Amino acid sequence: MKPVMHGGDLGEIKRRFPDAPTPWIDLSTGINPVPYPIGTLPAEAWTRLPSRADEEALQIAAAARFGVRDPMTLVVAPGTQALIQLLPRLVQKSRVAVVGPTYEEHQVSWRRQGHEVTIVESFEAASNAEVIVVVNPDNPTGRLIAPEVLRATKATLVVDEAFADFLPASASLANDLPPNAIVLRSFGKAYGLAGLRLGFAIASPAMAGRLRDELGPWAVPGPALAIGQRALTDGVWLETAASRLARDGKRLDAILERAGFAMLGRNPLFHLARHEDAPGAIERLGKAGIHVRRFAHWPDRLRFGLPGDDEAFQRLDRALTL
Repeated sequence: MKPVMHGGDLGEIKRRFPDAPTPWIDLSTGINPVPYPIGTLPAEAWTRLPSRADEEALQIAAAARFGVRDPMTLVVAPGTQALIQLLPRLVQKSRVAVVGPTYEEHQVSWRRQGHEVTIVESFEAASNAEVIVVVNPDNPTGRLIAPEVLRATKATLVVDEAFADFLPASASLANDLPPNAIVLRSFGKAYGLAGLRLGFAIASPAMAGRLRDELGPWAVPGPALAIGQRALTDGVWLETAASRLARDGKRLDAILERAGFAMLGRNPLFHLARHEDAPGAIERLGKAGIHVRRFAHWPDRLRFGLPGDDEAFQRLDRALTL
């Protein structure tokens, strides 16, 4: 099975454009470009095995942040990717519908475990599936399916809410979880710390217990537990980040529209746009040391993450208006 192409891997684009100015600006991911300030961690976070109390403290913080009623239904994991790969092993062979095109690791992980996987264009088109996988809000379109629509299905439901942190709480399924649903939440995207590898599943008590058993002891390192608890209890930082991203999103839209892009969809952490000469835009951006996300199945579309500072915005504007 061919590996999935992801944003954030600069190796190929650097080889294509060896003379590009540095440092490269990586807009290929939907990661907050202004990360949460980690600060100083207690030495014990590095020098001893993580304790159950450390994990429970993070569970409580994450449950409060996501509106989860029972912290024990929340599973702490080393990134949502680990959960995406694990879940298909815990479900009997099924007819699986992935609402897409979307984050490709979902379909790859279910197929790898022998499930019958179909990509459908809408949630309504998945009505005959035994398992439905939906990224909500969607990556890369930003499409959002209302929780009441999701709750109406009788199928096993996997909802990837990796990009939900800057949306209203009412957009999430986590605060009123139906028994047939499993919600995945990311940490690194909103908090700009993707390298920390921290994520969460919210599920029924039985499924949460199975996930914990499969992950095993000490799945998440002590520094990640400490940073996650600190960040998830810092509501002021999250509000400030949301305001900044809203302002920067308008600035990004203006730059793209000036350069002839048509806006197709957005999330506070990324914007999807169409251009009649998207390959030419990629060439100009690459020569300017700027990496964006392209799609083999959508050759006229590009996804832009948010630039992190004024200099990055100016470099993007110059590259697109040359």
